Amino acid sequence: MAALLALGCASPLLAGEAPRPLTGCAAKQDAIERQLEEAKAQGNRNRVAGLQTALEKVKTYCTDGSLTQERKQRVLEAEKEVAQREKDLRKALNQGNAEKVDTRKNKLAEARAELEQAKRELEE
Repeated sequence: MAALLALGCASPLLAGEAPRPLTGCAAKQDAIERQLEEAKAQGNRNRVAGLQTALEKVKTYCTDGSLTQERKQRVLEAEKEVAQREKDLRKALNQGNAEKVDTRKNKLAEARAELEQAKRELEE
């Protein structure tokens, strides 16, 4: 009995610690499963079918290593996009066209937001 109590106290759930968040493919699978439940609850058959396909692909092909590599590639692509948008903004500033400057600033802000999102996903 004492061994059982000692074992129970070692459990993070019983000791009051929060469970660790899912990462990598497990997190991706969990997110798809949650979306699938929502789609089923809403009766959205097309979305259910698409999510079931996505879930099967994750279960079959996803590895944490491949997911990390994919996310690193997204960060690199987003960095290139930010660099291009910065170049476009400099060009618009040199031309002195206020409307183009505003447009380029907005596009740069979007590219930076996408870069930050890609970096957050890489850390998951």
